[in-house]
Amino acid sequence: MALIDDIRAFVPGCPQEEADRLLMLERLEADPLAFDRTSPLHFTASAWTVDPKGEQTLLVYHNIFDSWSWVGGHADGEQDLAAVAKRELAEETGVTAAWLVNMGMNRIFSLEAVPVAGHMRHGQWVSSHAHLNVTYLFIANPDVPVFVQPEENSAVRWAPLDEVIPLSTEPWICEHCYAKLIERTREVLGKRG
Repeated sequence: MALIDDIRAFVPGCPQEEADRLLMLERLEADPLAFDRTSPLHFTASAWTVDPKGEQTLLVYHNIFDSWSWVGGHADGEQDLAAVAKRELAEETGVTAAWLVNMGMNRIFSLEAVPVAGHMRHGQWVSSHAHLNVTYLFIANPDVPVFVQPEENSAVRWAPLDEVIPLSTEPWICEHCYAKLIERTREVLGKRG
């Protein structure tokens, strides 16, 4: 199933997701560079990774944003965003034995258009832009060793869901992403148990 079909089939859980879903569909239809970071609105993928009980999530200390953060990255031309999320999970944390949770109609766990303020990256200025982020839910064993990817992060850790928001220094992400992901994790994994 193509990404555009997955996004069309995604059932938004809140007004934010419905608005962002429509924006993503519009960009997929109108912008041939939507998977390239040169576009001011470009696709990214996140791996919201939890332990089998759904009590902890895997976080990285993101160097650019100077905050504990979920795992994810740019599509960089790749249109299979679930594969991008899994690749980023392996690259940023060393976790390779995670499995993607099927969400029913498709694999998408959450959608969000995330504003990114201008910043320095590798000595170059990156202008303000937005990530059209597709989040996938992965389950992994928290006993598997993790490692730091020094170009991206300076620490990796499993954190109880209740500690994610206090650990983050990004209020917008906490309010519009993490709170939703935590609640949805409890709903989805509670139904599976």
